[in-house]
Amino acid sequence: MGFPKLKSKAVLAPLEEITNIPFRLLCQRYGAGITYTQQLSAIAIIRENKKSLELIKRSKDENLVGLQLFGRNPEILLEAAGKYGKEFNLIDLNLGCPSKKIVEQGYGSALLKEKNKIFEIVNALASNLNKPVTVKMRSGFKKAEALELVKEIERAGAAAITLHARTKEQGYSGHSDWELIKKVKSMVEIPIIGNGDVVNEESAKEMLEKTKCDYIMIGRAAMKNPFIFKRINYYLETGRKLEQKNKIELFKEYYELCKKHKIENLFNLKQTASNFTQGMENSSKIREKLQKVKNAEEIFSLLNELNKNLN
Repeated sequence: MGFPKLKSKAVLAPLEEITNIPFRLLCQRYGAGITYTQQLSAIAIIRENKKSLELIKRSKDENLVGLQLFGRNPEILLEAAGKYGKEFNLIDLNLGCPSKKIVEQGYGSALLKEKNKIFEIVNALASNLNKPVTVKMRSGFKKAEALELVKEIERAGAAAITLHARTKEQGYSGHSDWELIKKVKSMVEIPIIGNGDVVNEESAKEMLEKTKCDYIMIGRAAMKNPFIFKRINYYLETGRKLEQKNKIELFKEYYELCKKHKIENLFNLKQTASNFTQGMENSSKIREKLQKVKNAEEIFSLLNELNKNLN
């Protein structure tokens, strides 16, 4: 099955401990073309791990959402996707996570060294699921294995590939290799979603123009500012910049969505408030204080203090 046609060129990356229902809805509200769950273990899902089953939930208010899974056993991945992926628009296979814990188990970016295994997994999912199967990968483990892999991934039946153009060894350091995204785009017929170093309107437009990729995926920049999708969409349409929405107001919207969907986790609220205040003037002291708050009221007290200082 083909990749859905998106209304926006900018999509939200799967982010651990970040892309829950409220955050996905907020990014969707401001123009993300599609959002994804955080990466979830196929084994944990079929074992009905309580936390995983909470994270795999989807709201009826959401539009396009992908379920991202990691694993290496095709049967287990297929069982998890078949049983719990029915509410999602597509299944995304993680071939990019660089974390030591994931890699040591042979998951995530560790699979980039196993071309035959990748084909086996993608083909099993694409052949047996009645929905698109996509892949999110890095450029390689230590070198650019993507050039050897993307044709096989396409041949296996993938509907699209997201390429974070850094190697596993790079982690999140150094520069994303946009030239590699351009080469990959020229090698396959399926959509390519470019990922890495898109931080604002200008870099979004530049990636699209330089690499000819179909869409761009935004992770860390969206984590700090969900309004970035609206800014990018506006810039791509008009060539003009849209004024940034107050990020404390954005956090209030996020909190209301958390209440509505009964996902009020203090650790997550502190983390989100801390993320949203990054880049704001005189916000470093507020972030230090945020780590010590005991409830949502104290978070809003600190944010209001910051807001007053801005005015």
